Amino acid sequence: MEYSQPGKPRESAVSLLVILFLIVANVTAAAQTAATRIAEIHDHLQKAAEYLKSNDSNSAVKELDAVLAIDPKNAEAYANLGVIAFFQRDYRNASQYLHKALAIAPSLVKTQALLGLCERRLGEPSAQALLEKSFPALKDKPLKIQVGMELAGIYQRRDELDRAACVMRSLVDLDPENIEILYRAQRLYFELADDTLNKLAILAPRSALMQQVIAERLVNDGDLKTATEHYRRALEINPVLSGVHYELAEAIFESSPNDAQAQAEAKKELQTAVKLDGDSAKTECVFARIDLKHSDMDGAYAHYSRALALDPGEAEAQIGLGRLLATMKKPQEASKYLRMAVQSDPLNGEAHYRLAVVCKTLELKDEAAKEFRLFREVKQTKKDVGELYRQMNRKPAEQEDTIPDAEP
Repeated sequence: MEYSQPGKPRESAVSLLVILFLIVANVTAAAQTAATRIAEIHDHLQKAAEYLKSNDSNSAVKELDAVLAIDPKNAEAYANLGVIAFFQRDYRNASQYLHKALAIAPSLVKTQALLGLCERRLGEPSAQALLEKSFPALKDKPLKIQVGMELAGIYQRRDELDRAACVMRSLVDLDPENIEILYRAQRLYFELADDTLNKLAILAPRSALMQQVIAERLVNDGDLKTATEHYRRALEINPVLSGVHYELAEAIFESSPNDAQAQAEAKKELQTAVKLDGDSAKTECVFARIDLKHSDMDGAYAHYSRALALDPGEAEAQIGLGRLLATMKKPQEASKYLRMAVQSDPLNGEAHYRLAVVCKTLELKDEAAKEFRLFREVKQTKKDVGELYRQMNRKPAEQEDTIPDAEP
């Protein structure tokens, strides 16, 4: 009978336990090493950020280099080194760092945008594609503006004015009070308007639309008499040209608002406009203005009410109803429409003035004082704008409001 040796299985079990212990120890050590590396990287990145806040870029670079010594594939470190080089106008090195960051993490939108700006400075053809790809996805407002301005400039230099205008419109929406954006936008819009006008002049110099354009330009320059002649020529060529009967009516009335014959002619053109183009808030407001010249308060009230029904945001109708209700000794009702008007058109001096007067009647002293102050500010602003236009030998756009010379 053979007997097994009881010591051998025990030795095997011990050996297995030792192996398992060593594996666990190695794994634990590796995990601890990885955790230590992550902590070191985080510490260096945090220090780099603090140095950048204090404008110590040299120290920040040292911290970022330390990150790359631990982790040569750290996209954040490369991206930040690229940012530092970019703001030092070292576009060549910045481009290299940013390329490395994107090779590791292609979805970094800010890095993509900054690389586009770098390559734009270096004259690289690939800049446009990078800017186009990053622009819609950017959330950082200053960077989006910078990328958009560069992109619009590329399109404009290539005579792709429609594409440039699309970018500029989005920038105006993003930051409507940015004077650099407004300056660039108005230059582009003038160029686009001139470009389209030149095409129209070449393709259809004797068309009704060409006559309408000439008339509109004359209206903008304040020459209403000559504008009416060109509107009439346009209608001789095409009697049903959309919008012209309304524009002619307004030009006739505004050129001679106190002349009975002009009022009758304007009213006839408005009636034709309604038949051809349908009713509109603007049309109803001109009807109301004509009625006011005839002291027909009921007719004016009806037309302003109709205008507001067609367009609840029409400031002229809101002011008109407020003015009529104030005349009818209904200040409470008048204030409702005038408050609507200052919300619809905050730069309408007449709206602020009339609301101030009504508030004074209602003994709302604080609101009255506020509206009188806004009235004075608007009046001064329009005076300043008028002077600027005078220097450019241009007439400011016609204003619907009539701002009094002084407070009551």
